[in-house]
Amino acid sequence: MSGDLISLRMLLVGAEEARENSWREAATQASVPIDFDAGNPSAAKVALSRGGVDFCVLDAALDDADRASMIKAARAKKPTPLIFASLSRGSARPDKIDGLLATPKNPGEALKLIEICVRAKMPTQVLVAADSDSLRGVVRKILKASRFTLDIHEAEDSAETLDRLRKSSFGLVFLDYNMPRLNGADVLHGIKREHPNLAVVMMSSSLNRGAAGRPQASEALASLRKPFYPADVDAVLERYFGLQGRP
Repeated sequence: MSGDLISLRMLLVGAEEARENSWREAATQASVPIDFDAGNPSAAKVALSRGGVDFCVLDAALDDADRASMIKAARAKKPTPLIFASLSRGSARPDKIDGLLATPKNPGEALKLIEICVRAKMPTQVLVAADSDSLRGVVRKILKASRFTLDIHEAEDSAETLDRLRKSSFGLVFLDYNMPRLNGADVLHGIKREHPNLAVVMMSSSLNRGAAGRPQASEALASLRKPFYPADVDAVLERYFGLQGRP
């Protein structure tokens, strides 16, 4: 990232006054400047048409028809903003959103949610580490199709993986368990020793998929059992950014 000032535009749709005020106050305290806009669905569609919206938050007060209409309008806009639905936990996930957020009860809770949105919108450096050209190609293709902004790099073996991590600031690593020389478990321990906060996703045909995608390796963010699919990777990305899990 450069040293240029970064600001993001947030559009809140359908919130009642008290909750809108919580979001508005939180936006003034965010880690990056937030240009905050809010309104009912009609006003929000006008705001979308002007362009420049980075992320939309659809409030729990919207009915299903208005929520679906807003999602369709946002998806039609190019470039497309990230779309989050702020709903109570356990609510049905709307189609074609980028993630679920909780419903904030105060400005402090709203600030935490805004920081999740900011993190999801900002570019994330991702390293795909596997000795298989085909596996790296599959993961790269899935990640490139993601709606999140990902800067994707590759490493072909364990030594290159550790070397690249020392030389650049990555946020997320997709690590093949079955690499030559050091296996994935050894590389994972090496990564965590040098970069304890780095998120690592293990990929293997032998890892057991736990309930709700719980990783077998306790130091990993998640595990992906081959063959895996775009929806599996989407769930991992949402977990990485701090969004609520899929039902």
